[in-house]
Amino acid sequence: MLFLLSPAKSLDFEPVAVDVPHTEPLFVKHSAKLIKVLKAKAPQEIASLMDLSDKLAALNVARYQAWSSKFTARNAKQAVLAFDGDVYAGLMANTLKLRQLEWAQDHVCILSGLYGVLRPLDWMQPYRLEMGTALATASGTNLYQFWGSQLSAYLNTRLVADLSPVVVNLASQEYFKAVDQKVLKARVIECVFEDWKSGQYKIISFFAKRARGLMARYAIEHKVGTPDGLKKFNTDGYQFAPEVSGPDRLVFRRNTAA
Repeated sequence: MLFLLSPAKSLDFEPVAVDVPHTEPLFVKHSAKLIKVLKAKAPQEIASLMDLSDKLAALNVARYQAWSSKFTARNAKQAVLAFDGDVYAGLMANTLKLRQLEWAQDHVCILSGLYGVLRPLDWMQPYRLEMGTALATASGTNLYQFWGSQLSAYLNTRLVADLSPVVVNLASQEYFKAVDQKVLKARVIECVFEDWKSGQYKIISFFAKRARGLMARYAIEHKVGTPDGLKKFNTDGYQFAPEVSGPDRLVFRRNTAA
């Protein structure tokens, strides 16, 4: 099974305290093409394109200008340690042991607007480029057209040895939309996390994002290799709810009032 995650807007590029192995990102040539387009844009254009404040636009323009196709320990960091949003607060990758990071490297993929797909230990340089950005390139008017079927084709190569290939989508719809399901040769399982609020169960964005990270960590710690193994997830009060689940849509609920 492969587990898909979204990236995060928040980044942590403080040096890693311990020696962690790294790998090179797989789609650097594609990333360089996108950077070339971004470098040509003024801060005001970036602010408008990405709906950013002037301060954030200036920060990211500086990042694009500094970006290099050569990745080093000085300009890059392992992706799973560099992302710092709600999902990654649940994952807490900096507390994983080396053998667990190695398992994650083989079973977790992070979708990215700039890098396409990142393995957890792939070096990445700081950036801001959400998959839903309407960035025009020679390939089309947005990043979905830029990446086309490439991401699905790559995932297929990762799953080729599996007799019953499964992709567990823990990414947002914005990012999973970049995976062409007509090309993807795998069963897709969605994990849904609901909390009890105002007399009903509902998806609360902050909690759901964090729960995706918790599920990824659970899979890593327990080396989950089958869909049934996901149903045993019981972290932070969440429990599998079979009565509202389906074969490919697994719902986990938590009564926060309790």
